[in-house]
Amino acid sequence: MQCLLRWLGLVLLLMLFPISMSGCRGSESQAEPGNSQDAVKAVKVDVVEVKPEPIQDVLVLPGETEAWQDVLVAADKNGRVEWIGPREGQEVKKGELLARIDVSALKTIIDRSEASAELSKDLYERRKTLFDRGIVHKEALERARTDKAVAESNLVKAKVEYDRGFPHSPISGMVNYLHVDEGEFVNRGQPMVELVNVDKIKIHVNVPELDVRYLKKGQDVMVTIDAFPDLRLKGTVDFVSYKADPATKTFRVRVLIDNQNHEIRPGMIARVAFLRRMIPDALSAPLFAILDKGGERLLFVEKDGIAHARTVSIGVIARDRVQIINGLKPGDRLIVTGQRDVEEGMKVQVQ
Repeated sequence: MQCLLRWLGLVLLLMLFPISMSGCRGSESQAEPGNSQDAVKAVKVDVVEVKPEPIQDVLVLPGETEAWQDVLVAADKNGRVEWIGPREGQEVKKGELLARIDVSALKTIIDRSEASAELSKDLYERRKTLFDRGIVHKEALERARTDKAVAESNLVKAKVEYDRGFPHSPISGMVNYLHVDEGEFVNRGQPMVELVNVDKIKIHVNVPELDVRYLKKGQDVMVTIDAFPDLRLKGTVDFVSYKADPATKTFRVRVLIDNQNHEIRPGMIARVAFLRRMIPDALSAPLFAILDKGGERLLFVEKDGIAHARTVSIGVIARDRVQIINGLKPGDRLIVTGQRDVEEGMKVQVQ
């Protein structure tokens, strides 16, 4: 009986031995360093070296394009429009006849005034001859001289009234709009023809009081037009207001650009870029590299494979770059890719 019990115990021990060995192997496998859950993988990043570079402080303001000259020609007398010359869209030269108003009645007045002036002139010359001979008194000669002056004045007045029936273009430009048709009766002061000169274009912008000190007449500016996004135009500051608008506290600035091909039309939206100043040795960073965490602006720099956070103060923003006033120094390795995936003290791998 005892031998049987020893034999059963030996069999049971042999059955339990593989289970215990398996448990030991499992524990050893979990303890291997290569599979440790505490190992942290380094974040891949791209870096650039911070160097002093020039940066432009540019102010961009919106404005509306206007014609260099915009004139509304009105009727200078009452009458019926007999003829209209240039039509809408046609070019006109300065002094060119635009229309003709019925002046037949005034032509009669001119003829009568010319006859009267000629008669008074002859009378004056006869009186002067008689006065030189001592036949007439001086009073008669003075009266003849006065009549002659009055007749000549009436003739000039009649011609002026007659010429008012022939409106001429005061500028060279384009006929933008005709306000009357042939056969229409017009009154003095009534609009007839709208003329525009777009060889140059004016742009008026309102400049804040803190920025107007950077602007002066003759300064070059860059202009873009919303209707032509790929077009870059050189403009010139033509006038800077000496008095601020009391409502907006801004100063009116006029910019001129050439428009010889008449591509730009009045009424388009323009953007004017004024160069306020040039900062020659600015430290800058890409705008997208800056992170906002808890109200602080942060940049990350890499040193010896470790990411370090820097709290920064910004200055001038120039397109996609921003000036860093405090927080960076020359030679820093600025993280520009992967910065959103790192924290202070994390390991990083520079690609």
